[in-house]
Amino acid sequence: MGTPDFSAPTLAELVGHGHEVVAVYTRAPRPAGRGMNERKSPVHDMADRFGIPVLTPTTLRTAGAAEAFRAFDADVAVVVAYGMILPPDILEAPRFGCINLHASLLPRWRGAAPIQRAIMAGDAESGVCVMQMEEGLDTGPVAMCERLAIGPEMTAGELHDALSALGADLAARALAALERGSLGFTPQPEAGVTYAHKISNADGRIDWSQDARTVHDQIRGLSPFPGAFFEADLGKGKPERVKVLQATIAHELPGVAPHGAPDTLAGNDSLAGPGTLLAPDMTIACGKGAIRVLRAQRAGKSAVTAGEFMRGARLAPGAQL
Repeated sequence: MGTPDFSAPTLAELVGHGHEVVAVYTRAPRPAGRGMNERKSPVHDMADRFGIPVLTPTTLRTAGAAEAFRAFDADVAVVVAYGMILPPDILEAPRFGCINLHASLLPRWRGAAPIQRAIMAGDAESGVCVMQMEEGLDTGPVAMCERLAIGPEMTAGELHDALSALGADLAARALAALERGSLGFTPQPEAGVTYAHKISNADGRIDWSQDARTVHDQIRGLSPFPGAFFEADLGKGKPERVKVLQATIAHELPGVAPHGAPDTLAGNDSLAGPGTLLAPDMTIACGKGAIRVLRAQRAGKSAVTAGEFMRGARLAPGAQL
């Protein structure tokens, strides 16, 4: 039971290990692209390639849905970013219940956006856990975990791909242990619980009054999607939204001259004010320190390097972003 790109490697891994996947549950095709044609989910596409029956119910909270699910007589359901709540009738139907692959080190970052929230919070590590599902949100006992260091420049997209591959291997090992009767579960500790709430539009707006490290973590935590952003007049007489897809910390202390800053701004980023463009290399002042943008994207345009962006934007040092 899964839907996005993150889930597809687990399906492939389970099939590759010889498990009989009797059915795949995924979200229904949705309009996408410029033509708004219906597009199947990545898990749906992979199931089709393997010739596995696919179900796309809009709800699992009906007697008919529960009856159809029980009819597969499954030993276990493996759930990876499915995107729908499983009611008790579904959770209890498989012989060994439903196990979930979650992209965090539980109990930290329960919920919808654990990958983005881990990076936005500046966490030094993340991981994947296999847990027994229950009615609570990611509250079930945990069987197995794998840890992964989060590099200082790692983006959410990079962490997503690394955890997807790591999780597929962990899920396969968990099912092997289940077959041997050696998959044990341990209740999650009460200490350290945090929730990874769904990313909102407000989460994407860059607050330049924050320190450089916080802004940098926000940018990489929302890259490549949905993207952290600021607004600026780029020559059209009105503010345009600009996504920042890659950046680095130029410096973390105020009063340090960024490379290429004009004399009027050199060493005075704290005086210039948060959100001030300090240099032609797209160094921008934060509440403390500054970040340097490496890749940016104007609305309706492709992502480009900071140099390409600056050549096309009417911005000069001293501009307020």
